Amino acid sequence: MAMRILFLSLAAVSAVQGRVAGTRTSLGSRSSSAVSSAESPTVYIDTYESTVQGNRSEYINSVYNFKRIPFAAAPTGEYRWKHPQHVSSWTGVRDATYFGPDCPQLGSDNYDEDCLQLNIWTPDTANFTNVKNNSETGIGVVPVDSSQALPVYMFYHGGRFGTGSATQSTFDGAGLAAKGVVVVTVNYRLGALGFLSHPELSNTSGSESSGNYGLVDQQAAMHWTNENIASFGGDYKRITLGGQSTGAASVLDHLNSELADDLFEQIIAESGAVYPSNPMIGSLAQSYRQLGEAEKQGVSYLSSLNLHNISQARSAPVELFLNSANLNDITFKDTVFANNSAYVEPPLFRPVLDGYVLPATYEEMLVRGNHTTAPVLTGGNLDENGATPSPEMTVKSYKAQSEYEFGSVGLAEEFFKLYPAGKTNESADTAINTFYQDQTRVSLWLWASEYMAGSARNTSGNGTYQTYNYYWTHAPPGQEKGAYHGSELNYALNNLYAVDSPWTTEDYEIADKLSSYWVNFISTGNPNGKGLPNWPEASAKSAEIMEVGDAWKSVSVASEEKIAFMRRWFSKWPVY
Repeated sequence: MAMRILFLSLAAVSAVQGRVAGTRTSLGSRSSSAVSSAESPTVYIDTYESTVQGNRSEYINSVYNFKRIPFAAAPTGEYRWKHPQHVSSWTGVRDATYFGPDCPQLGSDNYDEDCLQLNIWTPDTANFTNVKNNSETGIGVVPVDSSQALPVYMFYHGGRFGTGSATQSTFDGAGLAAKGVVVVTVNYRLGALGFLSHPELSNTSGSESSGNYGLVDQQAAMHWTNENIASFGGDYKRITLGGQSTGAASVLDHLNSELADDLFEQIIAESGAVYPSNPMIGSLAQSYRQLGEAEKQGVSYLSSLNLHNISQARSAPVELFLNSANLNDITFKDTVFANNSAYVEPPLFRPVLDGYVLPATYEEMLVRGNHTTAPVLTGGNLDENGATPSPEMTVKSYKAQSEYEFGSVGLAEEFFKLYPAGKTNESADTAINTFYQDQTRVSLWLWASEYMAGSARNTSGNGTYQTYNYYWTHAPPGQEKGAYHGSELNYALNNLYAVDSPWTTEDYEIADKLSSYWVNFISTGNPNGKGLPNWPEASAKSAEIMEVGDAWKSVSVASEEKIAFMRRWFSKWPVY
């Protein structure tokens, strides 16, 4: 906790020094004579003594959006691979009606290292009050009193820690804002720029660690939101962190990070929580590297670019690092999973177990309960984690692969009893899908059981720990990937309007229902509400999970025999 307080103190000192010295920038700003109106509202951000001007959402007229608001200074030059620095205030009125650049990555035609910006959507029904901006007045989305402030949803995008952006239409926040939530989406450093570890960086860090710059960017955005979201109608005491895929892994990392203590109240992790000894975790976003290993990888990586020290790397053009997102680790090399396409090698540049941002293994944090105890909503999808509508197995290949993998730990006979190949290729496809789907559900349930048990042992008294698990089963129209990884996003965010798909009346009904669960959880820590089928809390005593999408009911995660088998299967592998 001392380190986090130091970070805040330095930020505060930086802000005061900047104001005293008159360090105000005008990058991307309008003249201070900009007109404020109900169509172009301005918000005065007190901590920066600066103003932003937004507009109405292009999709939903009852929602305002404010885009490209800087929450940290550009991480360039000497600040490349350092914790994010406090951003200076600016003169005039900053035009917040369009998105800023993506963080540097391949495939983007609009990127810049000066990308640490966030976007806000807020209902236009938030109570307005005039606020002073020096001698000016403008419309500020500020509640008349704190009891009228709205719950806040901070969402982090996925992309294997190497791609993605808060500007993607999939993450548009107007749909949830229209239901009474302030939505914030955040950019963070990616690839080598966000997750390079190196001995030089560790030795000069003050914490003897390096490699989690993307995660501390996210935490800097959390600090900014706590300090400023009231100006946009939000309640800093009701902040929910959310994300999908690597975004989900990130928010779970913040659940375990002391640096994020007291910065949020609850978590939504879509395709998120994984039991720490499920071998699939090595493929997924929750994989991580040990600090010593990551430092060696960093040295090797810079050497491959003919860069021999951090000073040279900080002076190199950013384009030199863009391909880093394409580099994979070798987690499964020389293992029985090496030739199984379901076990995809994780990206090389991903979070680091550094003892500082990430203090201990997932298993240690779960068992000890030495983490933020907060309500968690998490789940997985029907067609992910190895499952797919078209596995393209044959009876022969299914038997050979399964004998090799499960036989390596003495579980082949039991596996084939529970998941028989049958006599056709179709039955083999069904068997492999059934296994992967059971594995996902059981893994979620076991994670939740350990999270609740560990939280009960947490003596800090810093929250509650209701947990809600879901299993998404609806396949969006116009595609053949089924209920694929990420297919729930537009429904949960209530923004089908943002994606060009042949949506049906059923899809809009599903989106309304799923997003209502999300809004209820964001508002109260409980997804249940009027008119919705009951969603029971996860319980170690009842192996149930809430199916959402094609049905809305509590279902068994698996049979008792299969759960017992999964426990034995998980026990054979390294624990994260």
